[in-house]
Amino acid sequence: MKAFLRWACLVVAAVLFLLPFYLLLRNGLASRSDLTSPQWTIFPSTVHWENFARLFSLSDVPFARSLLNSALVATLQTTGLLVLCSLAGYGLARIPYRHSRIVFYAVLATLMIPTSVTFVPSFVVVSSLGWLSDFRGLVIPGLFSAFSVFLFRQYFLDFPRELEEAGRVDGLSRWGVFWRVVVPNSKGFFAAIAVITVIGSWNAFLWPLIIAQSPDSWTVQVALSGLLTAQNPQLNLLFLAAAVSILPIVLLFAFLQRYLVRGVAESGLKG
Repeated sequence: MKAFLRWACLVVAAVLFLLPFYLLLRNGLASRSDLTSPQWTIFPSTVHWENFARLFSLSDVPFARSLLNSALVATLQTTGLLVLCSLAGYGLARIPYRHSRIVFYAVLATLMIPTSVTFVPSFVVVSSLGWLSDFRGLVIPGLFSAFSVFLFRQYFLDFPRELEEAGRVDGLSRWGVFWRVVVPNSKGFFAAIAVITVIGSWNAFLWPLIIAQSPDSWTVQVALSGLLTAQNPQLNLLFLAAAVSILPIVLLFAFLQRYLVRGVAESGLKG
């Protein structure tokens, strides 16, 4: 009986979880008349597969280009963040110097600053550098994360010192120990931070909205807002675009979710 109740709860939870995705696909493949019809049907009267072609052929909203832009921004931002934040976290955890604790507390203090406080100064700097509607303006401000530095530091504090000492015995410098010993033995944790960063970068909206002023530099979230605020919004294409835009993140999370759990556990953040 307990097994039946457990499976029943899992089925109900799965249905509730999948319901929004069903609604996105159902409405995205329906006609405009089906969406406005007072009679609800589980499936539209006619499945309009051509809506995919219509979505990617819109002239005022370059949706295919926005997907490519989001993928490039997420890839570059994640790669840069992993390099910079891992080096900072390793330095705070393993390289002794006089003011290391002060530097660490200063990094943590930045987490207390609301994003809205730094938003305008960041925009002024990016604008003065001529990075509007440019990948540099979209990527570079997000290359550093105090929270990621904190997670890397917590992880490296528990990293086996014996492995590092073995590398030093073999003649590696501190730089060589990091790249040839520490990083290869920390792939799971790096993957966890990468998943978190990719999701955050893909879903970012406000910063790309003010930086990507040209349609050719729009990210997918900005493109979705363009579909919503158009003079003649096509709701079925908006639903379909939302379904397409979340598909990469859903697949990424489905395949790499175990790294998220491992990353939290290995960073020392235990409940």
